Amino acid sequence: MKLYGLRLSGHSHRAWLFLSLLGQPAEWIDVDLAARAHKTPEFLALNPFGQVPVLVDDGVVISDSNAILVYLSKKLGRTDWLPETPVEAAAVQRWLSVAAGDLAFGPARARLVTVFKAQVDGKDAIERAHVLLKRMDDALAASPWIAANHPTIADVALYSYTASAPEGFVDLAGYTNVRQWLARVEALPGFTPFQATAVGLAA
Repeated sequence: MKLYGLRLSGHSHRAWLFLSLLGQPAEWIDVDLAARAHKTPEFLALNPFGQVPVLVDDGVVISDSNAILVYLSKKLGRTDWLPETPVEAAAVQRWLSVAAGDLAFGPARARLVTVFKAQVDGKDAIERAHVLLKRMDDALAASPWIAANHPTIADVALYSYTASAPEGFVDLAGYTNVRQWLARVEALPGFTPFQATAVGLAA
């Protein structure tokens, strides 16, 4: 397997983290977004959307970080990470949608301002982040994991941008359950950290 990504991308880390948690060997191929390597004809042939990460597995090409999590779970028969019961499968899907929506427009976008100097509304992103963190904190008050009574790909999908939220001036101090959950993820066998950047509250 090969994973095309950017070390500072939470989406890329999401896929790499899951590979590591699974103990699945893969070759990391760095994509230089600053040099617009993701817009070259070669990369666009892999992912016409011009985004990282992209997983290549023996000729099969999977783009989108959440799709990669689903693919790996199914390919390796890991129903512990992607449960098949209707209730648990629905719960995982719900939080994957949150990762693609509220997380992306909250903590991830707030971090874009400080790490990548993106011209987006950082104040709005920080406000959205706190709304999401309160919802996550409430959900984690009832369960140690976000979608089931054990870790699933929903936890993997939410981890990277939640852990790095302080880099975008999003303070996690008021969310005890979230911070304890982050520690549980970090204690999982095979965990690999997200590359830190000394910006925002992490400066």
